[in-house]
Amino acid sequence: MAKGAKIALAGEGGQGVQSVAMIITEAAYEDGREALYIPNFGVEQRGGVSVAYVQISDEPIGSPKFKTADIVIALSDRAVRRTQRYVGDKTIFVYDADIEGVEDDLPKNAAKVLAIPAIKVAKDELHPRVFNIVIMGAVIGATGVVDVDRAKQAIEKKLGYKFEKDPKLRELNFKALERGMELVKEEL
Repeated sequence: MAKGAKIALAGEGGQGVQSVAMIITEAAYEDGREALYIPNFGVEQRGGVSVAYVQISDEPIGSPKFKTADIVIALSDRAVRRTQRYVGDKTIFVYDADIEGVEDDLPKNAAKVLAIPAIKVAKDELHPRVFNIVIMGAVIGATGVVDVDRAKQAIEKKLGYKFEKDPKLRELNFKALERGMELVKEEL
């Protein structure tokens, strides 16, 4: 497992960026690690970009802000542009393969730029509503920052009330998590 990670996730309001960040943070916290989550909501009424900043460490986290992320996840064309400032030469930059017209906006200075078909996989293989959990799997697969079983426990904690009403949702979310991990590993 990785020692720690600085993660920036960005997307349009409603894409589940903040939920993913909360679940990853919860998983790390439950594992006894230092974990910090800072939401930054865009002005959704005007179509703002939502950004979540997550830090996980085995050491105390000195500052809630960071200049360079270990991994950046961008889920929309505007998120690709908005997250440029967090990319450095060791950053893994992940974006959804279905985002069109961003080729010129992709960071040139990242260690790796990965296009994963999260939206397509969620829609074709699973359910569009678990798109954000596919993304969460990609984050975990790329960084190893939290254990997959801890992530499942955190999903259970956050979404358990929905699982009680529809038990199939549990399996669907867990499958989405594992599929996201597979997608990013195929690219890495």
